This record gives sequence, C-alpha cells and structure tokens, in this order.
Amino acid sequence: MPGPPKKPSKLKELEGNPGKRTLPASEPEPQPALPSCPSFIKEAGRKEWKRIAPELFQLGLLTRIDRAALAAYCSSYALWFEAEREIARMRRTYREMLRMQKKNPNIKMPSNGMVCQTSNGNSIMEPLLSVRKQALEQMHKFLVEFGMTPASRTRISGEPVGKKAPKSAMERLMEASREINN
Repeated sequence: MPGPPKKPSKLKELEGNPGKRTLPASEPEPQPALPSCPSFIKEAGRKEWKRIAPELFQLGLLTRIDRAALAAYCSSYALWFEAEREIARMRRTYREMLRMQKKNPNIKMPSNGMVCQTSNGNSIMEPLLSVRKQALEQMHKFLVEFGMTPASRTRISGEPVGKKAPKSAMERLMEASREINN
C-alpha cells in the first residue's frame, strides 16, 4: 500500500522529476556553514580553499558536512597545480639543455614535459601528464558537485546566506487566509 505523498526536495522541485521515481520524504537540508580547512591541505590547496569556500558559503552551497568533499577538491587542485609547475620547469630545463647541446652533443637530454626517455632509450609519454589528467578529472567531478562550472550552475539552486527567498503568491495567499480566520 503506498504511503503518504512525499515532499520533493527544493532541487527536485526546480529540476522536475523526469524519472518519475518516488522522491525521498524529507531530504536533509543542513544549514550553510563555513568549515575550517583541514591541516593536511597545504600551499596551493589551502589558497584554493580560502578563495572558493567563502563564495560557496555565501551562495548557501557549503555546509560542515561538505568539508571532506571540498578538501578532496582542494587536494586534487594542489596535485594539478604541482604537476603543471613541474611540467613548466621541465620545459625550461629542456630549452636550456638544447642550447647547451649545441656546444656538447653528448649531453643527455631531459624530458621536455611531453616525452621522456626510458633507461633503455625508448620514448614514452611524460608520466606527469597522466598525473595532471587524473587530477583535472577529479577536480572536474567536485566542481560539478559544488556547481562551480557554467553548466552545473544551471542545475542547482542555493539560497544566499542571510537572504530569504521572496514568498510565492501561494504563500502570501495562505498567510492572508490565516490572518482573516484569526
């Protein structure tokens, strides 16, 4: 026997329910909060936390329970940042070695940031490119979860902290009806 009708979440109300599956009776709605940055997040990841967390909080999209997800995003960001920095360093070193090779053709060339030589002399893709790619993929997943891409922002709704959404016509009508009946 079916139970009472279930209250859809605010997000489902806005998106609709294309799958027509039964929606949860009461979706948790934790209060917006600005969690502290975990101590293991260092340098670039900490800078990114300080940059993005206040904005997510202001939009009402960040709560205390989101701390781990934001930490994972910031860790992926830091890994991507380090990979980019190291690849740029490799390219600079490679260019310097090319100049030196003109004077001494026997110089062993380092990675150019794209291709490196194995100990057998075979050329392979620079391993840092895979690290960079994986970090970007992880970052993208978290960016979408927090609505930090243009496309994902169209699918979420947040209520800015400190601002209440204007009352709908139905809410105003119901309040007026209560006042008349009292």
